[in-house]
Amino acid sequence: MRELVYYVAVSIDGYIAGPDGEFDAFLFEGDHAGFITAELPDAIPTHIADQLGIAQRRERFDTVLMGAGTYSVGLPDAPSPYRHLDQYLFTHRAIAPQDNLTVTAEDPAHLVRELKAREGADIWLCGGRNLAAQLAGEIDRLVLKRNPVVFGAGIPLFAPGTYAPAQWDRVRAVAFDSGVVLEEYVRRQE
Repeated sequence: MRELVYYVAVSIDGYIAGPDGEFDAFLFEGDHAGFITAELPDAIPTHIADQLGIAQRRERFDTVLMGAGTYSVGLPDAPSPYRHLDQYLFTHRAIAPQDNLTVTAEDPAHLVRELKAREGADIWLCGGRNLAAQLAGEIDRLVLKRNPVVFGAGIPLFAPGTYAPAQWDRVRAVAFDSGVVLEEYVRRQE
């Protein structure tokens, strides 16, 4: 069965962006970059992968979920960020049609359960905090690219919500000289 994977860059103090939504303090270059590119090429924006000659075979992810804030980074001038994936954008806003983009105001948890039942690769929860909070009970795996930066305030990994606490088991941690640590957790089965 497909998994819902919340893969995201995060600061040491648990923020996916700073107070004004900035994420430029996260490290994009360093000894971690090649490893992450090899492990998760489907999580690279389509236009960047095209420029770098990175093949995106939809082996790890074939679907991406985003909230309006995550989707709008770089827009309106840039095309839809993950055209190589089936994209689902959860918003009530009017959004111009784009390749492989489904805009929906549907309950995210309901849609994720439908997607999990279909054949295919894993489903990537790209962001952000509100969507992560709404899908907290559906997330099967956390893949955190923990960066050696402290924001002190900002956009948390999960928005405060009414979701139940969950236990996670770490299945992998890879530390790099850059200070980035790639951590992977699976939901503990009760």
